[in-house]
Amino acid sequence: MGEALLVSQITDALVKLTVLAMAAFLFSMALTPLYTYVAYRYRFWKRPRETDMGGNPLAIFAKLHKKKHERHIPTMAGIIAVVVVILITVVANLDRRQTWLPLAALVGGAVVGLIDDIINIRGGGVGVGGLRSSLKFGMITAVAVVAAWYFFTKLGYSTLHIPFVGPLEIGWAIIPIFAFAVVATGNAVNISDGLDGLAGGLLAQAYGFFGIIALLQGNYGIAGFCFTILGALLSYIWFNIYPARFFMGDVGSFALGTTLGVIAMLTNTLLLLPVIGLVFVLEAGSSLLQITSKKFFGKKIFLSAPIHHHLEASGWPETKVTMRFWVIGAVVGFLGLLLALAGGNI
Repeated sequence: MGEALLVSQITDALVKLTVLAMAAFLFSMALTPLYTYVAYRYRFWKRPRETDMGGNPLAIFAKLHKKKHERHIPTMAGIIAVVVVILITVVANLDRRQTWLPLAALVGGAVVGLIDDIINIRGGGVGVGGLRSSLKFGMITAVAVVAAWYFFTKLGYSTLHIPFVGPLEIGWAIIPIFAFAVVATGNAVNISDGLDGLAGGLLAQAYGFFGIIALLQGNYGIAGFCFTILGALLSYIWFNIYPARFFMGDVGSFALGTTLGVIAMLTNTLLLLPVIGLVFVLEAGSSLLQITSKKFFGKKIFLSAPIHHHLEASGWPETKVTMRFWVIGAVVGFLGLLLALAGGNI
């Protein structure tokens, strides 16, 4: 009787997840022509980076993407996914314990990214044409800290699951760990958003695997939220694959990146996040290594950072980099799912 009830619950949940994902996909597809018209009408062109954080010219990057920037491809298309996920979640999947927090993180990350995108598009930015890096980092950190406080004080989470070991009670220390995870994931996704289809495809895979983990845990609200984002991302990828019609922009990368960190915390799979999101780790790590090496040793490790630009500069076509990173994302996603099953997260 118990097994039959469980199967029935999972079946009902799968039906709901499918409906949520399809609704998000179709709604996003319907909104895309409207966004495209507005974006081209008002010239939502992203100003290309000309210097790095230290003020040095980005000659290799400029050469690699000269034709792309000459095409005037609009940015900020991630706002479609943000709007769709908000509306569908509020209408059909709102749950205080499971979806309030990721929804708030999505909105918070989107606001920071939207401000940065608007400044970039309209001018008046500093350095790379947007918010100063320090200010942007501070704003994302503020979103993460508020979310971490709610996670600990209102939802009552205070343990960190160690795969193959079990839950570790850490009390209030969960707050800085949560904040770090959210900030790191948000920035890693933002850094990865540099090639047609790259960040969108990797995010779709990550949310798909975390959605499956949440489903197997019985966290149907979280699973539904993940699959809603997955549906919206599939619509975005349809138009973002090479040659891209538009880019996600910071409004999308920060919104979806910070939310991914929150999902990992809510499913108590933080230590699996670097596995499922390995490509994001490599992207952010390569940028950090490049900055550190140039600052302290005056030398570059990579031809251009992050690593997807290094591979481009090495002669890989953009599409090859993207699709091979997608393959890596799929493999490590399955590995993360297996670790979740074997390690006691489910």
